[in-house]
Amino acid sequence: MRRLKIKDVLFSSKKGDNICVKGWVKTKRCSKNIIFISLNDGSTVNNLQIIIVNSFFLKEIDLSNISTGSSLVINGLLCDSIGTFQNFELKANSIYILGKSDSNEYPLQPKKHSLNFLRDFLHFRFRTNTFGSIFRLRHAVNYSIHSFFYEKGFTFINTPIITSLDTEGAGDSFRVTTLKNNEADFIKDFFGKESNLTVSGQLALESASLGLSEVYTFGPVFRAENSNTTRHLSEFWMLEVEMAFSNLKDVINLSESLIKYIINFVFENCRNDIHFLNKQDFDNKFKFRDSNFNILKMLEEILYSDFEILTYTNAIKILKNSKDNLNNNFNFIIKNWGDEIQSEHEKYLSESYFKKPLAIIDYPKNIKPFYMRENNDSLTVSAVDIIFPGIGEILGGSEREDRLDKLTSFMVDKNINKKDFLWYINTRLFGSAPHSGFGLGFDRLIQFLTGINNIKDVVPFPRTVKNLFC
Repeated sequence: MRRLKIKDVLFSSKKGDNICVKGWVKTKRCSKNIIFISLNDGSTVNNLQIIIVNSFFLKEIDLSNISTGSSLVINGLLCDSIGTFQNFELKANSIYILGKSDSNEYPLQPKKHSLNFLRDFLHFRFRTNTFGSIFRLRHAVNYSIHSFFYEKGFTFINTPIITSLDTEGAGDSFRVTTLKNNEADFIKDFFGKESNLTVSGQLALESASLGLSEVYTFGPVFRAENSNTTRHLSEFWMLEVEMAFSNLKDVINLSESLIKYIINFVFENCRNDIHFLNKQDFDNKFKFRDSNFNILKMLEEILYSDFEILTYTNAIKILKNSKDNLNNNFNFIIKNWGDEIQSEHEKYLSESYFKKPLAIIDYPKNIKPFYMRENNDSLTVSAVDIIFPGIGEILGGSEREDRLDKLTSFMVDKNINKKDFLWYINTRLFGSAPHSGFGLGFDRLIQFLTGINNIKDVVPFPRTVKNLFC
């Protein structure tokens, strides 16, 4: 008999169907003559209740071998449920145990586990309702991104993971080498030069845009920062977009359209998972200053309102005059124009002052990378950071500096070795055009959509400082 997914059984099947399901035992409860099993196969947050009449199976199978974590094949008759939490239950007429599970040793006992505890069992946490919901939603968002850009006519480009460049000039990349015993002669190395895991595909993607017009890449990037916060990973996923013949307004408009498209897609395809996550009392759920994060309410508000757009200069004025700044409640006190906007400032602006997502534009050029286009005031660059309540910066973008003289001047100011970027400079020599782009932190977006405060809990196998599980 062909296997049906539990999701299809619960939403598409009908009473009287003879079906086959396969999955893992979430709970097992015994009465005198009947055994009740909750079975889940990962297709939905909802379990299917299995009814086993003991006397029917006494000669066929040792039911004591079935315990929490066991994997089963069950054939049976779909009946109306007498319970209140499901429409159907399956009355089993044959059972086959695919894999036994020692109930005394199985780490996921039928009780609440903290997300922190489950990080020690990354290989098992896919079986929990919480992480099933998180990773189904992550999959849906991944799909929606490709769908959005396909509909917009963008071309998907695979940019290199191994590169000789450090796009941000931060010097925090992972070295890739075949050299032994601390050798430093990179001419002898595999690529004949120093190489590292990419921190961004942007520069390569820019060259693709200056021929294909509208392009994007979506893949892993790597940072060797010694940071172990709730928002940082050493390996994370980044959506990067580049558009020829565009400006900062185009970046902001496309970014807002993309995020709202994703939210709509999640509402239409992951509503059960979103509702489940919204009801959970996580040990590290997003918290605003006075309440828990309400996923559904926040997502609905984003759908039906425009992002707030303000300049860096106005943001600094608001922060400088805020009670938190005047009363020294910030860890980083805003004193002067040119100060960095830190995560605590982003939280204040998005959660307390505007209470919505915002786009901060026109940053001082000395605190931004070399490739951003200088504004006419010669003090700022045409850049944007999109800030979300609860998560902070989720997207950063800019117009790219397409003027050769300005670009090379900025590279000198930022101590960038022009010899390493000759190919990039050449794109400004032959048919340069105004272009712009942005990068969106995929994992941070999933944090926001799920209400999970720690980024380690929205990634299947997180890589962080002193942590390489497998």
